[in-house]
Amino acid sequence: MKLHPFGSLFPVSTLTLGGGGLGMLWGQTTFEECVATVHAAVAAGINLLDLAPRYGDGKAERVVGEAFAGRLPPGVHLTSKCNMGNPAPEAVERVLRQSIESSLRLLQRDRLDIFFLHSNLVTDGHEMWQASDVSRLTSLSLFRGRVRPVLEKLKQEGLIGAWGLTGIGHPDAIIEALAEHPRPAAVQCIANLLDSPGGLKFYRGPAKPRTVMAAARTAGVGVMGIRAVQAGALTAAIDRSMPADHPEVVDYARAAGFRALCAEIGEDPAIVAHRYALGLPVDTLVLGVKNRTELAGCVAAAASGPLSADLIARIEATVAPA
Repeated sequence: MKLHPFGSLFPVSTLTLGGGGLGMLWGQTTFEECVATVHAAVAAGINLLDLAPRYGDGKAERVVGEAFAGRLPPGVHLTSKCNMGNPAPEAVERVLRQSIESSLRLLQRDRLDIFFLHSNLVTDGHEMWQASDVSRLTSLSLFRGRVRPVLEKLKQEGLIGAWGLTGIGHPDAIIEALAEHPRPAAVQCIANLLDSPGGLKFYRGPAKPRTVMAAARTAGVGVMGIRAVQAGALTAAIDRSMPADHPEVVDYARAAGFRALCAEIGEDPAIVAHRYALGLPVDTLVLGVKNRTELAGCVAAAASGPLSADLIARIEATVAPA
């Protein structure tokens, strides 16, 4: 699998194995199949495994820990994350350290290559703070005053190699953070045909993922594309039960024309969606696969190369703006 420049970090494979499927969030699988999927991913040339405690309450990290017993193959890198919320400033370092230590225990490791703030970064005073549940929000002022300095400290200590942002917060806050120093080494951006974060969106207005990608590129920050199939909305069928008004189900309906086009050209919508996302300005695309069959399809999609400009135009014409 091809390697690509990744900001100031190590060269990264075209695809990254994500932890959502390994954490059994995206439909039925088994622990054993997830371990086998990790081995297959590395054998295919994937060199980055993107994990988080939230992926199955630690299941994804335990899968990777069991897969390698703490001894990663040469050149393979690990991430984890912390959904910190908005604690008192004096608690920030404790929360971040505890998250890292818990992840390292499950991974059977003593260091993370990249550690991401998994919270939604939000400007102070934004209407998002008026929601009934703000447990997934981190204020931009807390990030600047305490979170970023602690992340830099953890990097200097060698507990983490670098830090980054999960770009699912308010886009204006993410863009501000990307322009400031010290900058994150990487940012995770929504990368799909619908430009949709789906159920990860907690604000009104556009998500602006392509603007976030452009800001990251300008800042020299590595870009990881996430949600290529928008949690199933861009596949042939959603593989789990959800209410009719769930954002993923709404997006699935938006993508009806996309599925019709895929049927017309005889292609699997999930594969086309991944190839489309790989054409966006990302350094690596994070997969949410839960088994070796899904993984093999994505590896084949990456090997197929970019879609033609004509097909991209036809694909984009199938979906109306949100």
